Amino acid sequence: MSANDLPLLLSVALLARPGQARERLRDALAQAGATLVLEEDPNTLDVQVLRDAAPGAVLIALEPAIEDALERLDPVLGSPSLTLIFDEAELAARREGWEAQRWARHLVAKLHGHHDVLPPGSEQDSLLQPEPGLPTTPAELHADAPLDFHVREAFDAAADVPADGLYQAPDALSEPMSLEEALAALQPTSAAATASVPPPVPPSAPPAMARVPLGDHSNWSLVDDTADTAAAAPARAATEADAAPRALSAFDIERLSLVELEADRPNDGAAAGAVLVLAGIGGPDALRRLLATLPAGLATPVLVHMRLDGGRYGNLVKQMARVSALPVLLAEADQPVQAGNAYILPDDIGLAERQRGLYFQGDAQGVQVATLPPAHSAVVLLSGADTAQVDDVLALAAAGAWVGAQVGEGCYDPAAANAAVAAGMDAGEPPQLAQRIVEHWGVSE
Repeated sequence: MSANDLPLLLSVALLARPGQARERLRDALAQAGATLVLEEDPNTLDVQVLRDAAPGAVLIALEPAIEDALERLDPVLGSPSLTLIFDEAELAARREGWEAQRWARHLVAKLHGHHDVLPPGSEQDSLLQPEPGLPTTPAELHADAPLDFHVREAFDAAADVPADGLYQAPDALSEPMSLEEALAALQPTSAAATASVPPPVPPSAPPAMARVPLGDHSNWSLVDDTADTAAAAPARAATEADAAPRALSAFDIERLSLVELEADRPNDGAAAGAVLVLAGIGGPDALRRLLATLPAGLATPVLVHMRLDGGRYGNLVKQMARVSALPVLLAEADQPVQAGNAYILPDDIGLAERQRGLYFQGDAQGVQVATLPPAHSAVVLLSGADTAQVDDVLALAAAGAWVGAQVGEGCYDPAAANAAVAAGMDAGEPPQLAQRIVEHWGVSE
């Protein structure tokens, strides 16, 4: 973001119904140093009034009562040059003290385009952080220091160094004798000694072995064995020839596994697995950050299940489509789950596996975690995820699925996420979880 865009972004329009949430959001904007150019109830706000205010950003307190108004204001809110910041009215009304100050710092970071959300006085914390690697040794500190001066000084002082009086060097020093020289010294060198040694006597030839008669070889058993083997060979060949047609006729060709593999292959692009995102209170902002980080062409589908009061999931599709590079669609029964899309799941849509692919189906209980194929699927627990589904999520992880959980200051309802982290699952902020999804599945060309 350039310096010229900063004043425009600090002009903010606050869209919220009168009440405690609106007052808390107004105070947060004042702490952020923003200029409030418009403060209205979206249900009574005219589109032209919002357009004439020309805000750089719009802060909206989300609740079911204003969803129709947001659709009416969509011609202005859908502008790509406008920054939209959503907050849940129920959460905004409950924030007090430290939690309210923390959210105000996040609002400042969004308006000013940076990631510094730490409270004042924590600027020096980074100086105390340990760095990887071993500490610098004295040898490394003086690696480039000149040594000529020290060498000359040691040479000049060598004559004044006292000698050790207890050691007396021998008068004559000789080099140690090698092993070959020592062995040669032990051998006799005189000719007389050499002549006295008698020459070695050559060994005598061994006596010839007496020939043993072989006897009458007409009674050898090899003749009988050969005859028996030759007689038995045609019998075995006839038996094997008779058994081959019977074994071939008993072989069931129709039950070959290749036929089943061809029949189970999906032909309509249904994905073998999916990434299921579970969210609730505080989930819209976390979901927005997650989808904004995922790239287009992700090689797996993303399924989002977040319970909404009134069940107006069509509005959630429009809100997430503004920030997502993936196409955001509303899940419908009997449709295949295709990679590269993000689907919003209504409360009455579940999953079924057919022909080795996932399909949406009508289900009064909604999506069931256990229907996901573990080897090709993942689950992400965001703020407000239902704690009743944690056991199913951990069971899916034990079967081979990847599970990630949201942590950090933006997780307002971390009960389910904390349970997953305590069980050893992966953890991170929504953008970090999105990056791990990309690293695991990749992007299709």
